[in-house]
Amino acid sequence: MNLLFLCTGNACRSQMAEGWAKHLAPPEWRIESAGIEAHGKNPRAIAVMREAGVDISAQESTRLTPGMLERADYVVTVCGNADERCPVLPAGARKEHWPLGDPAAACGPEEEIMAVFRSSRDEIEARVRELIERLQEEGTP
Repeated sequence: MNLLFLCTGNACRSQMAEGWAKHLAPPEWRIESAGIEAHGKNPRAIAVMREAGVDISAQESTRLTPGMLERADYVVTVCGNADERCPVLPAGARKEHWPLGDPAAACGPEEEIMAVFRSSRDEIEARVRELIERLQEEGTP
């Protein structure tokens, strides 16, 4: 299974999804994330994932390449912009959209912003767990 998480800038949501999938999926699965653009990693996303025991600090903020699309069996878009701008997928690849709010847009005191990031992290974890279970039940390799 080649699983690709796609976002606008590959800074927060897709990075967290990649981290959870690498943490939860079978080791033989290839897990990647990319952006329509590359905005760099968000330090708050790294911090809240670390709190949950998942280190995403070594992941790269990357821009979507044709090779990523060619090898993708399953693509998950995690924001509306990526869903609208997602290129045509190769034959046989499947796509799913998760309309996740952008934690990087949170405003206010730091503790409120971090609460938004933690909520996003937990929602992404639940969605990734459900996706992996569903794909395994389908007998996806």
